[in-house]
Amino acid sequence: MSTAIAATIEIENVGGLAGEVTARGGARPMSCFQCTKCSSGCPVAARADLKPHEVVRMVQMDQREAVLASRFIWECTSCQTCSTRCPQQVDPAAMNDALRAMSRAAGKVSAGTAVPAFNDIFLDTVRRRGRIYEMGLMVRFKLRTRRFFEDIGKAPSMLLKGKLPLFGTQVGGKSGRKAMFRRAAQGGDQ
Repeated sequence: MSTAIAATIEIENVGGLAGEVTARGGARPMSCFQCTKCSSGCPVAARADLKPHEVVRMVQMDQREAVLASRFIWECTSCQTCSTRCPQQVDPAAMNDALRAMSRAAGKVSAGTAVPAFNDIFLDTVRRRGRIYEMGLMVRFKLRTRRFFEDIGKAPSMLLKGKLPLFGTQVGGKSGRKAMFRRAAQGGDQ
């Protein structure tokens, strides 16, 4: 009777894009051997421009421009399915987080994606109010992206069910929140 041994291949001391992604997010793209388990479980792979294993390969091959401009890194829902399925513990979801930050910093955000706008508005609302105010978030999002009627049919039922209150509440501790956002902007130090 043979006994299976689980092993993970690790490659350290990498440079280029793979080294940068590893340093930022803790993902280990060089450990990927392209088994495609991440892509076979990904709920957005079928409609995205790339699949998770292709993003990992592009990072391995130092294709910075193409991967930072890809739509997939913004469409990824961070559901962690890819990371859970990976036999090499590469963590493509953490890699996408790092790639999003790098994409924004380089001004390479994929045209047509509204995710960065939504994230900015969401965080600004939390920073100011201490919690999310759905109606305000949606109004600001629609104004900023000019997608006024994209999902207008959902509004009446959400209003009737109380899912979009007209007036949001605020939470105390504004100075604490301000300090928390300042620490986050500085990389979590202090």
